[in-house]
Amino acid sequence: PVIYMSPQGQTLSESSVVDMTEYDGMIILCGRYEGIDERLLSQYVDMEISLGDYVLTGGELPAMVLMDSVIRRLPDIMGDDKSAEQDSFVDGLLDCPHYTKPHEFAGMAVPKVLLSGHHANIAKWRFSQQVERTQARRPDLWQAFTPTVEQAKWLK
Repeated sequence: PVIYMSPQGQTLSESSVVDMTEYDGMIILCGRYEGIDERLLSQYVDMEISLGDYVLTGGELPAMVLMDSVIRRLPDIMGDDKSAEQDSFVDGLLDCPHYTKPHEFAGMAVPKVLLSGHHANIAKWRFSQQVERTQARRPDLWQAFTPTVEQAKWLK
């Protein structure tokens, strides 16, 4: 497909990125300042994609964002293909906090549950953190969220 990066297009989302991984390739057009000729758009462009409700001087940066978001979802790009399935927006929520070594940094410790090795408790903790972050930072996502059966139990 021929994709035109435009503030007038459909807003790029995780679900549209996943759909685009099925394409054999894509042609991305980038306008500059006022865009490109309308005749070209109507004749050759299959879809217009926007990064959000703002305007840039050109479509080059949005094109790089689109490419990076699609490429990282292709097989064998990330170290573990399952990693992308745990990111923000995949299940409708923001991602949970992540921690690395050392176990204590600047007087703050990694939450004990993450060191416990108890996978069910870790999953429940991660979900509760996702809920907390999403409610606080993106109430629009929280309003649209539909929990799984297990998540609904956790919410109670």
